[in-house]
Amino acid sequence: MIEARALTKRYGDKLAVDDLTFTVKPGVVTGFLGPNGAGKSTTIRMILGLDAPQSGEVRVNGRHYAEHPAPLREVGALLEARAVHTGRTAYQHLLALAVSHGIPRRRVDEVIGLVGLESVARKRAGGFSLGMGQRLGIAAALLGDPATLVLDEPVNGLDPQGILWIRNLLRGLAEEGRTVFVSSHLMSEMALTAEHLIVVGRGRLIADTTVRDFIDSASRNTVHVRSPQAARLRTLLSGPDVSVTDAGDGLLEVAGMDSARIGLLACEQSIPLEELTPVRASLEEAFMDVTDEALEYGKKAS
Repeated sequence: MIEARALTKRYGDKLAVDDLTFTVKPGVVTGFLGPNGAGKSTTIRMILGLDAPQSGEVRVNGRHYAEHPAPLREVGALLEARAVHTGRTAYQHLLALAVSHGIPRRRVDEVIGLVGLESVARKRAGGFSLGMGQRLGIAAALLGDPATLVLDEPVNGLDPQGILWIRNLLRGLAEEGRTVFVSSHLMSEMALTAEHLIVVGRGRLIADTTVRDFIDSASRNTVHVRSPQAARLRTLLSGPDVSVTDAGDGLLEVAGMDSARIGLLACEQSIPLEELTPVRASLEEAFMDVTDEALEYGKKAS
């Protein structure tokens, strides 16, 4: 479990993290989202003891990271997968980490097999592709068989097969009761992988909720209705609290009335329906909507 309480961090005049409080619980994959400059990297560095907060604290499995006698056994982290001595082989890199934490050599072979690097384990990491380097970084994070994982952009450089692999791996680790905290800019992947979200903007907490509830909060109760009698249906549905837009080809976009009510009204008037689809926002659309006012760099969505 990760428990952050009133975390605040400044770099000179820049307030990077502002009174940030959240809890990452075991048993689910928790996504960590925010625009560029939102404070995600700084927060992760404070979790791992790489930066000290001006105020507040963060504990991992009940302790500050530095208080764990063998941190790799408690927390597996992926911040920069390519932070490896380029002259070392994948095996040598992992073995050095294992020896420093009293981890048996057999665990090195286990994680190499787990991430699919058997064929290149004896090759120097300097010649690895981005995807291979990412797998090596994930192997290092898993080396101590930790109860908590903190991964920053874990799918960078992975091909579609690799992305599916890491998605299933993270879900499996969460199902084992581990704490899995994943930062990513890939909304489509987060929608498929995470169950819970921590969303930040300008260093402050914006949302701490399930993926479903986050998306639902941004959805606008729109229903797509298609009928060969669209004009008649449009007249039937129009009202003071309902807006109906003709999208052409018999398709109506209805806002302000749910699909069950639309279906019932159409049935009562014997109007045939070819489509009746509630429209939910995507995670990307919900994210853009919720964080629009928290953008620090770039233009706001129009």
